[in-house]
Amino acid sequence: MSSTHSDTVELAMQLMGCQSITPEDAGCQDILIARLEKIGFQVTRLPFGEVQNFWAQRGTGAPLLVFAGHTDVVPPGPLDAWSSDPFQPTVRDGKLYGRGAADMKGSLAAMVTACENFVAANANYKGSIGFLITSDEEGPAINGTVKVVEWLKQQQIKINYCIVGEPSSSQRVGDVIKNGRRGSLGATLTIMGIQGHVAYPQQARNPIHQALPALAELTQIEWDQGNEFFPATSLQISNMYSGTGATNVIPGDAKVLFNFRFSTEVTAEALQQRTEEILIKHQLDYKIEWHLSGQPFLTPKGKLVEAVTEAIKEITGKPPQLSTAGGTSDGRFIAPMGVEVVELGPVNASIHRVDEFIDTDQLNYLKSIYSKILLEIYISAKAHQP
Repeated sequence: MSSTHSDTVELAMQLMGCQSITPEDAGCQDILIARLEKIGFQVTRLPFGEVQNFWAQRGTGAPLLVFAGHTDVVPPGPLDAWSSDPFQPTVRDGKLYGRGAADMKGSLAAMVTACENFVAANANYKGSIGFLITSDEEGPAINGTVKVVEWLKQQQIKINYCIVGEPSSSQRVGDVIKNGRRGSLGATLTIMGIQGHVAYPQQARNPIHQALPALAELTQIEWDQGNEFFPATSLQISNMYSGTGATNVIPGDAKVLFNFRFSTEVTAEALQQRTEEILIKHQLDYKIEWHLSGQPFLTPKGKLVEAVTEAIKEITGKPPQLSTAGGTSDGRFIAPMGVEVVELGPVNASIHRVDEFIDTDQLNYLKSIYSKILLEIYISAKAHQP
């Protein structure tokens, strides 16, 4: 079978044909469940609100390796900007085009076909394999993986290893794997002033003028220096708005949105405390709302990182680079269970863009890498007891 018509490419195209714009699943999970049940997985559907999730498990006991991913995708934007319909997957010049090709229906297809091949050849492996799938990764992420993790805790299901299929690669599949992620702490800051006419500033209090010195100080602080795994913590102002739209009115308040991406060298609580100390020092009349999207996590070199590294070296001929860069992923919900988590997926250059694509050869390599990881975990080290 050619690379453009492999079982993995065909399944990816089937999934990409579903218009699963977050939080919709649009039938993707039915397709995955049917394939998994056919090879002996026991499936529990776990809907929460409008979000579809499922947990699938084959086998019992340790080690339990889980493939985690999401079926939802971001909106395609203007359809006329695409070279072809984003929900009618198309192969052109060895590339599979369509929304979700790289993020992350290609990964889901590779995970399933890798398991199909592994189970066919190793039906009596020791341990268990799981799938944790949601349709709420690209959205608010409040009724997806985080809720499934709560359910797993209630069921006393202990995951040992987890591979998240997010597009981690840079130039070719497997050149970069994510063995951790920075934490994400967001804030909505409101500075209260007194509205008035710009010609009579003595009768008003301009919240923008008051905010600027404090914001300047916040953006210049060295929060930490990072460490061997994480870059230094970064604060970025993402939005600032105020006023009525008129040029002759001093606004009554100003809102500022900013975000910390932080390392393991600092805590969310410390960032909040230091920020508010600066706001108070500048005598601002303010209120602030904090939103912690995820704590930083790190999987040091161990069984999973070793297995993934060996698999990539065997399939591609080159070892991967370990990285904690990038945004958040659902790994932030899974890692706190004491799980070794690694993100391994396609090249991320086209994700969330018009004409999103994945090379079909690279997609087939990804399936081979996942297959080799299964062999490394269950066959090459049968006697391993986590």
